[in-house]
Amino acid sequence: MRADARRNYERLLAEARTVVADQGTDASLEEIARRAGVGIGTLYRHFPTREALLEALLRDRFDGLRAHAEDLLTRDDPFEALLAWMRRLATGTVAYRGLAQAMMAALQDETSELYVSCHGMRAAGEALLVRAQEAGEVRPDVHPNDVLYLANMVATAAEQTPDDTGLHDRLLTYTTDGLRPR
Repeated sequence: MRADARRNYERLLAEARTVVADQGTDASLEEIARRAGVGIGTLYRHFPTREALLEALLRDRFDGLRAHAEDLLTRDDPFEALLAWMRRLATGTVAYRGLAQAMMAALQDETSELYVSCHGMRAAGEALLVRAQEAGEVRPDVHPNDVLYLANMVATAAEQTPDDTGLHDRLLTYTTDGLRPR
């Protein structure tokens, strides 16, 4: 990539982080381009779709969730490891309003630019789930997508009540209690 194209790409991502944090995943692409000092055509050359831009913004976050899951696989308590990963997923998802819905939609759409990143993150969480199930700490009928749905429901609820800082933990505790075998 040419140096000027690389600078434009980096400026677009930097401004996208700010604008999407302020306006959510439906943020104005024109506003992002304007703040980056480029035309909308430049934005679309680098990111042909909104999902392509979101994927670029979220790639590091999803890679971090995968790495966190790998680290958690070494924890003694498989249930606590799964809960820690779900907590990080839920709290990270609140960074961008609408992200929980975008992630869940992407997991169902193999043509989405977000699909590969979301699927890799899902696979990492699945390894934690399977480990907890094999240890008898989680019901065998819990599906990997169920874990993602629960974490994203918590994130969506917390997104609606940003002043309640303990809401994530309380809701995750309540919901994960339902994952345990009876």
